[in-house]
Amino acid sequence: MKKTNRLLLALAFAVALVACKKDYLDFDYTDGNIRDEADIWRSDRNTRGFLSNVYFGILNRYNLDGNGSMLAQASDEAVNSNLSSSINIFNNGTWGSLRTIDDQYTNMYNFLRRANIFLENSLGSNVTPASDIPKLRGEAFFLRALYHFELMKRYGPIVLATRSFTLDDQLDLPQNTLEQVVEQIAKDCDSAAVALSPSLGDLAAGDKGRATQTAALALKARTLLYAASPLNNPGGDATKWQKAADAAKVLIDLKKHSLLTQAQLPSLWNYGSQAYNAEVIFASQTDNNNTLERNNAPISYDGALGRTNPTQELVDAFDMRPNGKPITDPTSGYNPQAPYTDRDPRLAMFILVNNVTFKAKPVEAFEGGKDNVPINVNNTKTGYYLRKFLVEGAFWGVGTAINVRRPWVLFRYAEVLLNYAEALNEAQGPVADVYANVNLIRARVGMPALPAGLTKDQMRERIQRERQVELCFEDHRFFDVRRWKKGEALFNRPVTGMRVTRTGTTFSYARFQVENRVFTETMYRFPFPQTELIKAPKNLKQNPGW
Repeated sequence: MKKTNRLLLALAFAVALVACKKDYLDFDYTDGNIRDEADIWRSDRNTRGFLSNVYFGILNRYNLDGNGSMLAQASDEAVNSNLSSSINIFNNGTWGSLRTIDDQYTNMYNFLRRANIFLENSLGSNVTPASDIPKLRGEAFFLRALYHFELMKRYGPIVLATRSFTLDDQLDLPQNTLEQVVEQIAKDCDSAAVALSPSLGDLAAGDKGRATQTAALALKARTLLYAASPLNNPGGDATKWQKAADAAKVLIDLKKHSLLTQAQLPSLWNYGSQAYNAEVIFASQTDNNNTLERNNAPISYDGALGRTNPTQELVDAFDMRPNGKPITDPTSGYNPQAPYTDRDPRLAMFILVNNVTFKAKPVEAFEGGKDNVPINVNNTKTGYYLRKFLVEGAFWGVGTAINVRRPWVLFRYAEVLLNYAEALNEAQGPVADVYANVNLIRARVGMPALPAGLTKDQMRERIQRERQVELCFEDHRFFDVRRWKKGEALFNRPVTGMRVTRTGTTFSYARFQVENRVFTETMYRFPFPQTELIKAPKNLKQNPGW
């Protein structure tokens, strides 16, 4: 978030940090220096500070448990090198209402309440100049939409929070339908879009990091895409897909964002070199540390933990570079004993494979190599390590630490292009615009265009694989597979890795099973936490199967 924002956040309400440990309705939004609630709204600085506090609900997804877990490890993208990680409850069938991770239920309602308090009081505040009030309210509408979406994508139908509930209110309320939730999110996105600056590029230097019109449009487009997908649209209503396509097209037509070049792409998440770049639509506050590298670099690199181990299933999704064909195509030219040769360049950008150079030395993922030492509990479980997001200039060994300024990117332009292509294909079939937008992303890294003449089903499969490759490790795959209703096919099976053996200077490769995974119909939705069911026994209904 912006530098000026940090000053405001420091002046914002310290009680927020304490309130996270309480029920969200216990949130007292004055601090030790503000005795009277009215003093918040009488002050320009305090009102702005209150809104800055609402941004604290934005999730940073690099480290879900304090020990390097990422949601990719709960999908077929990766395995956690720590086999005792709590992320594995998603994979081994022990997930439930009494054993949850990343449920976010109370957390999101906490920040929804703060957004509503701001919306209920800001019109009468002493913000100076008063002409800033609509824009500030636009930010609050965006945040309210975002926090509702975080709930919807996990639980499905939820209780909408469009006002600030108190302990005196009737709180055992009926859940809204999914259609009502989607409608409210879209409405709030529209309210935000008309009030906000067009994009990050249109914000003053001190305001970068705040919500924009394109952020609101990106959230609306993603919400409508989820609503149109098979999980939420079992009847296959094509009009829902068209609405999702239309929403993404509005953002595209603004021409406020563009794709980075192939050379720039690896640094998209590095705000030391690519801060607020043209591909980023909205991102979290930047952290300044080397935790991501220390958690995920190979184990021989200054005692790194190597937590995120990409799977062979993900590696296999990267096409052959010369002809753009999947490696499963017998005419693709894929060689199982040179498995990383002539592959989509994004493979090298996103995944560390055996013998590639990282931080000026080769990764030794072969058996007996420095990065494949089974006696080390953090050793790779798949033969691979994470490359995406990592900055080679970071340092965490003996001596002075070198940190990286890096946000979690919630929305970027490549996703919008893929959202548009997917929705348009489902609504109209593989028309020219579907090809054009997928091919923009492939052309960025020098990959051949998709072959002409694809059927709707074939295009669907290509778009889904393009998302798997382009958006890997960015929290999409876990939810994409669910909204496509493909969990039983893709997640209810073993994940595999690559065993690399060195003989002299020659490497040989053999696939092997790493672990089995469990996925049932129940797991398409998160379970509501048992503590919340107890609080609302009349109306809050547990999701099916839990």
